Amino acid sequence: MKKPDPRKLPDWQIAEEGEKKMKTVYRLADELGIRDEELLPNGHYYGKVDFEIVLERLANRPDGKYIDVTAITPTPLGEGKSTTTIGLLQGLGKRGKKATGAIRQPSGGPTMNIKGSAGGGGLSQCIPLVPFSFGLTGDNNDIMNAHNLAMVALTARMQHEFNYDNAMLASKRLRRLSIDPRSVEMGWVIDFCAQSLRKIMIGMGGSTDGFLMESKFQIAASSELMAILAVSSSMADMRERIGKIVMARSKNGDPITTADLEVDGAMTAWMFNTLKPNLLQTLEGQPLFVHAGPFANIAIGQSSIAADKLALKLSDYHVTESGFGADIGFEKFWNLKCRMSGLKPHCAVIVATVRALKSHGGGPPVPPGHPLDPVYMEENLGLVEKGCANLIRHIGTVKKAGINPVVCINPFSTDTKAEIDMIRRQAEAAGARVAVSRHWLEGGDGALELTDAVVDACEDKTDFKFLYDLSEPLSRRIEIIAREVYGASGVKYLPDAEEKLKTMDSDPEISKLGTCMVKTHLSLSHDPNLKGVPENWVLPVRDILSYHGAGFVVPVAGAISLMPGTASDPAFRRIDVDLKRRKVTGVF
Repeated sequence: MKKPDPRKLPDWQIAEEGEKKMKTVYRLADELGIRDEELLPNGHYYGKVDFEIVLERLANRPDGKYIDVTAITPTPLGEGKSTTTIGLLQGLGKRGKKATGAIRQPSGGPTMNIKGSAGGGGLSQCIPLVPFSFGLTGDNNDIMNAHNLAMVALTARMQHEFNYDNAMLASKRLRRLSIDPRSVEMGWVIDFCAQSLRKIMIGMGGSTDGFLMESKFQIAASSELMAILAVSSSMADMRERIGKIVMARSKNGDPITTADLEVDGAMTAWMFNTLKPNLLQTLEGQPLFVHAGPFANIAIGQSSIAADKLALKLSDYHVTESGFGADIGFEKFWNLKCRMSGLKPHCAVIVATVRALKSHGGGPPVPPGHPLDPVYMEENLGLVEKGCANLIRHIGTVKKAGINPVVCINPFSTDTKAEIDMIRRQAEAAGARVAVSRHWLEGGDGALELTDAVVDACEDKTDFKFLYDLSEPLSRRIEIIAREVYGASGVKYLPDAEEKLKTMDSDPEISKLGTCMVKTHLSLSHDPNLKGVPENWVLPVRDILSYHGAGFVVPVAGAISLMPGTASDPAFRRIDVDLKRRKVTGVF
């Protein structure tokens, strides 16, 4: 059968064609070695896997090879990282390898905005596409409900404490928590990019209408509960983490947790099914786990530890995805996820495009929703050569972890052989293997050069090591990341962040928490307009959040927001339902 041509058909039509011959989830699980009692089907083509039962059964089986997919600093259009993850998995299948992949579940924000559902593209996609893009098995919805339930508990408690005296509270078996409304860092969540909800007032009206205070919304993927889903290793671990979430402080400065509000058990009940990874497939029928959320610029942005541990027991090669460039996605994979999981990767794939390297070499802006400047469709070796400095920086970051980098050149039809050869020479000189992969156009057949390079790299000796030790003060860890990964000359703190830093540096509990940086994904620096490898700049940290449940502190750099905005030409304008065929159309 002739393959669809991605140059002529949109992703949703290619996915529809692939779905006509996709495997049932029962067959997919059986081929992977998952037993009937371990599979929780959701319809015929996807479902959840009770990973704790599988891990207990396969405890003595050796893990497969562990591969992370990251990228150079992207343009706003992305560089095809999810597509490459899926393409590499398909290539491993073509080479007869027993392989699995793990990608993150899309957020409704990007799906309805400008970036799409992040389920790959062309002939390297995750299917079925529509369920994947519209909620899947309900994980994101459960996270929103659990998170917002915590806010309901907090704000209701504040209202009742304001209205009742101690005797009345005691009669209801409540103790006064004396919550300081100025200390409430947690807000509400919604799974859309809704800039109008970044700052809101709640409790307006009378005494029965809640507690009057300033509040906010953030996107669901940035919720601490999403981070907890990504890093939890068992249901017991998740239950303990949820109870440690700090929502506010008392007027004496004591932390107010979900356990103090007695809402942690109900939150865990909402989250009960989310911890089980979702099983889907590629267009070519390879098993693909979809679990945890995106946004490594404002969250941990990793596919889950649960999915990776499960897949490594079931396959000989497992390909997992980290968000955005190696400065944030891979850095968090390296120093947070691997530290928490105890897993050690064998290699990392760095996705690069000619388009992004031209941008980093001084090319004109790449605004989403607008035609590309002609320079991105014409040969320009000067821009590519200059932009390779960004790629080399990311190669260096991966090598600092002691593992082997493989640069995947993800080409567009307008890229020339001379431009691709330029990237290859620069990357090889920096100590990386290099492969050109045409998986978007050709599927697994187009990914064989990349597949062979990755399999080869997985056989090399590694010397995996973390960038910083948890015994280092928080200020020192932030500076190490800023200097060693981003290339900053130093760090400065705005007053609010400086005050929090002093408290945290003197708190012994902080030594148990990792460091999850928040900054723009569009630059190595905090400023999205600074391309390439910026020099002589200082990282401004304006706030520091604490996620005690997830197990890390969150320094926030620059003007980045936990609630992205919807653009003027969002994807939802082109999504509809074909009533005659009873099909959703326009998803990408």
